[in-house]
Amino acid sequence: MSDRYILALDHGTSAMKAALVTVTGRIVGFTSEKSATRLLANGGAEQDTAQWWESLKKVCRTILDSTGVSPEDIEALSVSSMFSTTVAVDEKGEAVMPALLWMDGRGEPYVRRAMDGWPKIMDYGVYKALSFVRKTGGAPTLTGKDDIGHVLFVKHALPEIYEKTAWFLSSKDYLNFRLTGKCAASADSMTLFWVVDSRDINNLRYDEKLCRVFGIDVEKLPPLVPSTHILGPLLPEVARELGLSEKTVVAASSPDHQCAGVGAGCVEDFSGHIYIGTSSWVQCVVPFKKTDILHSIASLPTSVPGKYYAANEQDTAGGCLVFLQKILAAGGVDIPSFEKINALAALSPPGSGGVMFLPWLNGERSPVDDGNLRGGFFNLSCGTETGDLARAVMEGVALNLRWSLKYVERFIGRKMDPLRFVGGGALSDLWCQIIADVLDRTILRMEEPIQANARGAALIASVGLGRIKFSDIPALVPVNREFSPQPMNRGLYDGLFSAFLTFHRKNRGLFHRLNG
Repeated sequence: MSDRYILALDHGTSAMKAALVTVTGRIVGFTSEKSATRLLANGGAEQDTAQWWESLKKVCRTILDSTGVSPEDIEALSVSSMFSTTVAVDEKGEAVMPALLWMDGRGEPYVRRAMDGWPKIMDYGVYKALSFVRKTGGAPTLTGKDDIGHVLFVKHALPEIYEKTAWFLSSKDYLNFRLTGKCAASADSMTLFWVVDSRDINNLRYDEKLCRVFGIDVEKLPPLVPSTHILGPLLPEVARELGLSEKTVVAASSPDHQCAGVGAGCVEDFSGHIYIGTSSWVQCVVPFKKTDILHSIASLPTSVPGKYYAANEQDTAGGCLVFLQKILAAGGVDIPSFEKINALAALSPPGSGGVMFLPWLNGERSPVDDGNLRGGFFNLSCGTETGDLARAVMEGVALNLRWSLKYVERFIGRKMDPLRFVGGGALSDLWCQIIADVLDRTILRMEEPIQANARGAALIASVGLGRIKFSDIPALVPVNREFSPQPMNRGLYDGLFSAFLTFHRKNRGLFHRLNG
């Protein structure tokens, strides 16, 4: 009997990626198509859903051609995609406007208005905030970058679009609708709409009172299903477009945060992983519902039945290397590759010649929720080399992760060591070692780290098909290499971390004056 496969799509900010994965998680093929983002002067960030669909078709056909696998051997298609990226669709599942990305903050004034009240705590009306925390585990970020901020932006700034909208969907649920003709959402993909009551993890549902706080229609939210739910087969015309069998089914799957955890093999309580893609996070599965509102950490639903995960995110991580590419490019033509930047960074000693980089290029979400923060280099000198800048970016992202790790470990009441590492950042041996040294944790780079989201989506589908159980997953995801912290760098990075926190504390007021 031939192997059976899952075609997994990892729909990220920078690219639509496809991986062909066996039902036990072995990746046998991979391809990608770049995505274009429109960054608008008013804080908007959009992508074209028509381009998504064309890219999806292309990567599916490319993976079939490159692997030679028969379409009949592909049991399911499963999509992981950007969290907090929102698509407004009509009754046929057609987008009625561009997709609003997770970095789109145009909903900020409307979220602030909705969450206002007296007395206040951290600019939230106390009683409103407590109601949201009690029911959902958290509250919408006041930056307007959550899904609910996007919905409120459409409702108030684009009322004619709001009226035309049948459903507001996450990006993966939009793609699933296009694939199957069925409108549904995994409960974990709807959490950042902040209207899902998650007090009973086995009975997740929309809360109409919370919907009324925002003035949104609950009818515009899709039916909820588990991540492992099989939505049904591909539409016949879609199967033909993709070159797949009409018998291929589609799993509901999960967003990138949850899929990355599964793809890292972290499905057991307190098993932690870090991720560096465009953004970054440090997360783990937890058996309890809890909220740290001061540091934007909350127990939210995850792919694993009956479990939550300690949710948090830092806005720019790998995206900082893209920023560095741009500023190092000669007139925008000679753009250095990531490999070149990595090689330059390797020329600089630990500490980057005294240069420090602050990675808050798009504000920050956790452990501080502050859209006015900004990043950049400081402590430059006439002797600063290009390699110092490159290494400083890597160290700055690592210091930011350490800042988050401090509060995540306090949240779960224990130390996470080792930490599994996935995402594009894990491809760099140098960055892996820097993170091990800065965090003072053993770092386990997982096999095929850049494909963790796709592997996670495939494994979720495999559970839904009955091929494996979640408890099987840790043994199915191999470690590629272990990086141990180097004691000789401990004092250096402890000092840099202290300086990092001091810079934030002493300059946050200035950032608010400049950007507020």
